[in-house]
Amino acid sequence: MTTPVSAAAASIPFVKASACGNDFLIIGIEHAPADISGFSRRICDRHNGLGADGVEWVMPSSDADIAIRLINADGSEAEISGNGTRCVAAWYCMAYQQKSVAIMTGAGVKICDFISREGQHFEFRTAMGKPEVGREMEVRLANEVVRGIPVSMGNPHYVMFVRTFEPGWLTSATQIATHPDFPHRTNVELVKALNDHEIEVRFCERGVGETMSSGTGSSAAAAAAIHSGRAKTPVRVHAPGGTQTVEWHEELLLHGPATILCSGDFFI
Repeated sequence: MTTPVSAAAASIPFVKASACGNDFLIIGIEHAPADISGFSRRICDRHNGLGADGVEWVMPSSDADIAIRLINADGSEAEISGNGTRCVAAWYCMAYQQKSVAIMTGAGVKICDFISREGQHFEFRTAMGKPEVGREMEVRLANEVVRGIPVSMGNPHYVMFVRTFEPGWLTSATQIATHPDFPHRTNVELVKALNDHEIEVRFCERGVGETMSSGTGSSAAAAAAIHSGRAKTPVRVHAPGGTQTVEWHEELLLHGPATILCSGDFFI
């Protein structure tokens, strides 16, 4: 037996998608309430909302097929998510039967080229642009000094190479993410080099915390590994949520999956 819902109940339609366990809600900007930050925080809550690492708000664009605005789970805004962009590409290609999509992000236009599809599972290769790899820098925390490589993928990253993922790594990564040395905060990647073409990574993303995967984080980790001589292109990036492949020639290409999980209406 089902209980009918009042036709007058206000709701917002959504699509939920995941890229290697990095999950996002895709919503048209025309449905956004006045407090888009507060609503994004509420709908991303994993107990009283739908649960997600962020919301990709979709809108028209005069310079691309569509534009997106990313609001993190804590209500803060971010320039781009590589995995979130790929999730939007999967939704767009499914809805409009396209093989390629140009998406305007806060870090510029990203082209997602369709590779394959099996049911609701898609594979894309995304042109992520040229990474900006800085010099290794120290960050002084409360009880330790750490060293890492700053990388920009249109959003900030701090890549640390480690021998093993020690217990408590997330506590240190969270301190780094909010450290005064990074006035706009930063995403943090702990990277273990496995061989010339494989690395293993853990992610702490600003505005979210630990995530199962990260597209820009995988890109930054691979770029830092290649730049420092620890790896060679292509690099397979292994994360708790799955594996993505990064190639770096003129620009960086990110190859990975995106799966449409469900759609529905969220009552407000």
